[in-house]
Amino acid sequence: MGSGVGPKMLADVTPPFIPEGASGMTVLVEWPPGHPGTPPHRHSGPCFGYVLEGAIRFELEGEPEVVIKAGETLYEPGGDKIHYQNGNASSDEPAKFVVTMLCAPGAPMLTMVDDEELARRAHLRAPRPD
Repeated sequence: MGSGVGPKMLADVTPPFIPEGASGMTVLVEWPPGHPGTPPHRHSGPCFGYVLEGAIRFELEGEPEVVIKAGETLYEPGGDKIHYQNGNASSDEPAKFVVTMLCAPGAPMLTMVDDEELARRAHLRAPRPD
């Protein structure tokens, strides 16, 4: 059994209930060195990801920013929470990750958050690293 062959658990999360009519999408994201990633946004459903190469900065509303490295996973519940960051954590190396997004019926997969809403919800953002 120690040969390393077979499934390896990477993440185990309980997503919210997935309603009938929901859809899913899997995308490959590739950021060049220093790329800031997608501007602040939210997803209508949960997202599950795996970093293939490099490292990304990941920040959800109310949670501290973390760096997720190759071989590690990410999860966001979707819904009302703002996804602040998913950019490349390195100024020298590219980053690549795969993410599967579930979309609520009749809702967009991704919605950008405008500056007015960011200001209104600033108190919900975790303290920024120094």
